[in-house]
This record gives sequence, structure tokens and C-alpha cells, in this order.
Amino acid sequence: MKFPKGLQQFLLAQRWGAIQSAHPISGGSINRVLRLESEHGPVALLKTNRRSPTDMFAREAEGLQVLLQSGGVRVPEVYAHGEGWLLLEYLPSAERSDDYWTSLGEGLARLHSTVNNGFGFPNDNYIGSAAQPNPWTEDGHRFFADSRLRFQGRLARERGLMNVSDYRLLERVIERIPDLIPEQPASLIHGDLWSGNVIVGPQAEPVLVDPAVHFGWAEAELAMTTLFGRFERAAYEAYERVRALAPGYMQRADIYNLYHLLNHLNLFGRGYLVQIQGILRRYS
Repeated sequence: MKFPKGLQQFLLAQRWGAIQSAHPISGGSINRVLRLESEHGPVALLKTNRRSPTDMFAREAEGLQVLLQSGGVRVPEVYAHGEGWLLLEYLPSAERSDDYWTSLGEGLARLHSTVNNGFGFPNDNYIGSAAQPNPWTEDGHRFFADSRLRFQGRLARERGLMNVSDYRLLERVIERIPDLIPEQPASLIHGDLWSGNVIVGPQAEPVLVDPAVHFGWAEAELAMTTLFGRFERAAYEAYERVRALAPGYMQRADIYNLYHLLNHLNLFGRGYLVQIQGILRRYS
């Protein structure tokens, strides 16, 4: 296998030596993931994608470093990155500890307790392989309307994945957002927190991977944890012991998850359209 030149230069500069082996790891649907062993360095995880946007892995590295600094939930350490590749700490998996879900809920609450005056992030980044715009916006309702729902909806309309009637329903839902969603602070969030992006670390602890970090609504983050399989109840109970939530937050989950369903519509096709249409009819 041919490895990126920048990767090999990094290994030599760190005195980790030449690459000895690289074994594929299953689980990723967008990038190739390898367990990398060098002569003298630690076992590492290498993500590669020759077709990725030039800054995609730089933005992922940035997000992981911000999450690391927050002290909320463990993330893998970033070793290095370049165009088309990202080298991370390799974290072998263990069985979940008895307090795994409690630890996850408490850690997410600590993460979300990091707040900002505005919604967005210093850089636009990616959710999966899709662009995620993060312009600084004072109003959370406007940020969610313009940079999340309307951005994805217009993309789906341009690609012929959403017809005029469905897009009009989306605009009606967008108009109602201030009435449907309560005021909330701009919290630091992982941004793509479905069950597959939480793994078990070597000390049986939760570890967050593949972020789409920005300052957004904590409720939206928790809503996504119910979209493709949900966490155990202990996680949500532990979260609320650390950080209180407005009553009925889970009843708003479908509105928040419209963003992720629209993103999946754009990434993977019409299989998500019926679910989107049901939510639009309910809230328009």
C-alpha cells in the first residue's frame, strides 16, 4: 500500500521509524481506517480518503482537539494530519464498565456546560462527508433555520431529492421554529452524536469519535442520540443530575433530527424521505 508522503515524513520526524504493518478496521462508511504499526512509535489509527475535501481531516482534528480541551468525554489524541489523511491515538476496545452510561451522561453534561455568546464555530467543517456551515450567529433559532435546515433543504431541492411541495412544508416548519423550540444557550456539542460515534475505550470508558463540533443546542445533540439507536436510560438520568434541561426536550427530538435526516437524504438518497415528510406534515 502507498502511504501519504506527509505521513511518512511525520513518522520519521518523530523517530517512530518506518511503517511495519497496516490492518483495515471495519466500521467506517466514508473513510478507509487502518491500524498502523511503526518501528518505534505507538500503535496508531490512520484514516485516509483520497476523495475527501482538502481540509476535511484538518477540521476533524480541530474538533477533536476542542473536545479534548473541554474535559467532557474522552476522545482519541490527534498525532498529525494532512490532505487526505489523519493519524490518531489507537484505542483498543474493552467491555463496557458498570458505570459506562452514567459516565457518558455526566461527561456530555460537562461538555454542554461550555457555552458561548454565539452559535457557530471558527471554521466551517463537515458532518460525515457533507459540508457544515458554521457562521457566527447570535440567535440560535436563526442559526438552526439558516445554517442547518434551510442549507440542507436547498441542497436536497437542487439535487431533485425533495419536490416543491415538501420544500414548502420545510419552510413552514422553519417559520415556526421560534414557537417550537425554547431559547437555549450556545453549548459546545459533538455535532454528530449517533450511537456509532461513541465507542468503548481501553479502560471500559466512553470515547467520542468522528465529530462535527460547533456551538449549538444541547437539546439537538441529545435528540440525535435517539435517531439511530438510543443510549441507555442511565445516561440521560446522569446528564440531568449534572445539567438541567427544559421540560419536554425529548418531545422536540423530531424537529432537531430533521437536520440529520436531511443530511442523510443528501448523502445517501431517498430512503430517508418518507420519515422527513412525516415530520414536516406534523409540524408545518
